[in-house]
Amino acid sequence: MNKIFVLLLFFTALFSCTDSNTMELYDKVQKPGEVNIKGFSKPEVLQLRFNGEPVSIDGKTSYTNKIETQLQFVLDQGETNTLSVYNNETGTEIAKYSITYDHIDDFKTLNFFNLPGIYLQTYAVKPQVNLGKVGFEFIFPNLGELSGTSSKNVKGILKRDNGAVLAEFDNIGKGNFTALKTYNFYSSTAPVYLELYKPGTTEPYAGSKMIQVKIKQHTGANMIVLQEKMENGEWTVKGDIDVAEYL
Repeated sequence: MNKIFVLLLFFTALFSCTDSNTMELYDKVQKPGEVNIKGFSKPEVLQLRFNGEPVSIDGKTSYTNKIETQLQFVLDQGETNTLSVYNNETGTEIAKYSITYDHIDDFKTLNFFNLPGIYLQTYAVKPQVNLGKVGFEFIFPNLGELSGTSSKNVKGILKRDNGAVLAEFDNIGKGNFTALKTYNFYSSTAPVYLELYKPGTTEPYAGSKMIQVKIKQHTGANMIVLQEKMENGEWTVKGDIDVAEYL
């Protein structure tokens, strides 16, 4: 009888240890996840989907203009959680993000700016510009897509049509708008020209020809998206999109 009692105590202790170890192991392969979403879309109406399920923001599952929310969930090691951005009207997937246990820190804040024909992984705030001044900011999201350059940034020199320098931008990159540069307004019809170079040089950032972008200017803030595009069988750079017009 005593032997049976001792065996029962042994197995009880064994299974208690096993349960404790199992719980400890279970705790190690899970951790909480959090994604802070700050986005903007105009005029398209978007829907966010997390692992295929629509995300509700203020009771709505489709949204436009400012789109801000926080996702909280549990991450399992070895599994992938998917966050997708869809055009709500057409059902077209615009962007997709794979969130894993090992890379959750890359998604603490997810910024995006969605305009017709372009999706930027950044957050844009229209800067304040004093009366009678012109302000410019630039971003170059597809730098290298057609030119083949491996540079992450380019230098930009903004000039009048007579060659006078208006402003210089040391680092125009893919991820964020540059700092605002301003100058006195002088014409409502004359365009300005942005010359693009390798950082710290006066050499074109790709090829041997001068890279010059014609840009419309207006008083106040100009937030220009530079894009490498094909034109007449050759790549060129355009600055046709002004994000400030949507803000």
